[in-house]
Amino acid sequence: MPSATFESPELVDLFTTYTASPDSIGAHLARATAREAEHDPLLVVTGTDLALYPGGGAAPVIEPYRLASRGFKELAGISHLGPALATLAKLRELAARDGGDDSGDDGWRADSARLLAATKAARAANSAPLWRDQIAVRAFAGREEPIAVRLDRLDDGFDPNQTAADYTRLISQDHVNLLLGTFSSLLNAPASAIAARQGMLYVEPSGGAATLFTRGFTDLFFAQPGTTTSLPDQFVAWIASLPASERPATAAYVTQDDPSASPAVAVFRTRLQALGVKTVYYQVYDPSTTNFDSIAAAIAHTQPQMIIQGAVADDGAQFVRSLQKLNYNPKILFQTNAPTDETYPSAIGGAAGADGVFTAQSWSATASYPGNQSFVQAYTKMFGAPPTEDAANSYTAGQVLQAAIKAVGSLNQAALATWLHGHTVATIVGPLKWDKAGDPEGSLLLSQWQHGTLQIVAPASAATTKTILLTKPAWENG
Repeated sequence: MPSATFESPELVDLFTTYTASPDSIGAHLARATAREAEHDPLLVVTGTDLALYPGGGAAPVIEPYRLASRGFKELAGISHLGPALATLAKLRELAARDGGDDSGDDGWRADSARLLAATKAARAANSAPLWRDQIAVRAFAGREEPIAVRLDRLDDGFDPNQTAADYTRLISQDHVNLLLGTFSSLLNAPASAIAARQGMLYVEPSGGAATLFTRGFTDLFFAQPGTTTSLPDQFVAWIASLPASERPATAAYVTQDDPSASPAVAVFRTRLQALGVKTVYYQVYDPSTTNFDSIAAAIAHTQPQMIIQGAVADDGAQFVRSLQKLNYNPKILFQTNAPTDETYPSAIGGAAGADGVFTAQSWSATASYPGNQSFVQAYTKMFGAPPTEDAANSYTAGQVLQAAIKAVGSLNQAALATWLHGHTVATIVGPLKWDKAGDPEGSLLLSQWQHGTLQIVAPASAATTKTILLTKPAWENG
C-alpha cells in the first residue's frame, strides 16, 4: 500500500507552476495587478475609523468617526439605554435559571444599580445648554432643544389624585419640555387643567368626554377622530338610512357611570328618539358592577329591538353573558369600547356569538390611512403581537406632537398650540383637525363583528366590507 506521505514530483510541479510558490503564474499576476493600481487611492473603514491611503506608498490619512467624534458617546449612551435594560433582564433570567430563583450571582443587581445611578446623573445633566454650549456639535446647531428632550413616564395607578400629583411633578420638579396625556377622561380632566394653568400644550391619546372641551382651554388637543358627542354619528346615520320598515322601533339603553360612556349613550338616546325610536328602558350602573343578570332580565321584559350599552371594559362581555343566560337576542346590539378588544369574542363564548355586534373605533389595524400598515407591522415585529387601540392612540398623540414641533421648529408651547389649531395633521387614525377647544372635527369608525373579524362598515371611505348585518344572528348558545 503506498505511503501516505508520498508526493509525485511531476504533479506537484504542475501544482506549484500556477500557484503556491513565489514564482508561480498566480503570484506574477498579483504583482502585475498591484503595479497597475499602486497609485490608486484606497479607503478602509473600520468600526471606529476611516483610513484613506492616497497611493504611491504615501502615508494614510486616518479620521476617527465614532469614539473621537464630539457628541458620539453622549448620544450613544442614551440610545444604548434600551439594550442595557434588555441585557439586565437576560442576566436576571440566566441567574434564576442557574440558581433556581433570581438569587444567582451574575452581577445583575449591581449592574442595575449602576445603570440607575448613571441614568439619574445623565438625566439631571441633560439640557439644551449642555448640547449647545459644551458639547457644541456644529451639525446639531439649532436642534439642541429637541435633542435634549427626554421621555418621562409615571404610573398614575388610575387614580385622579395621583395623576394630578404626577403632572405637577413633571412640570414643576422635572421641568419637562413637553407633555403627553394619559388614558380616560377621568384622569385627563385634572392633568389637562394643570397643564393649562402652566401654559403647556397637552395632547391626550384618550379621554373623549365632551365636558373636557367646555372649560375654555386652548392648549388641549384630543388625538382621536371624535369625542363622545360624535361617537354615535356613523351608527345613527346608518339607522337613518334604513327604510322606516327596517328601523328598530324600540330601544333599551344601559351604561356604566363613566365620563365618556354615559354622555355618549345620552347622545344615542336623544338622536335615535328624534328618528322615532321609542325608549323602553334606561339604566346607569355603578362601575363596580360585575353581575348584570337583573339588568338583563329587566331589559328582556321590555323586549327592545335594539340595545345600546355604554361599556368600558369587561362590563361589555359580562352584560352579554347575562343576556345569553336568558337567551334574549336583540335585533341590534351596539356597545362602546368593549367589542374593540380582540379577546371579546372568546369572552362571550366564541366568534359566532359576537357576529352582528356594533361598536365604534378610533382606529383599526386594517384602515388604509397613510402610515397605518407600517405602524402595525413595526409594532407587531417589536412586541410579537398586533397593536391594541390604546397603543395606536398613543402613537397618534406622538404623531400630533411631532408634526407641530417639526412645523414650528421650537418647543414654544403657545406657538405649538396655535399651529395645531390652524392645521390638519395626517395620522394613522386619519386626518385630524381641531376646533378652538381642541375637540376633533370628525367622527369615529363604525365597526361590526362579522365571522370572527371586526369589520369597518362606515364611513364608506374607510370601510373594509360593503356588508352590514341588519339583524344580529342568534347567540351561539341560543
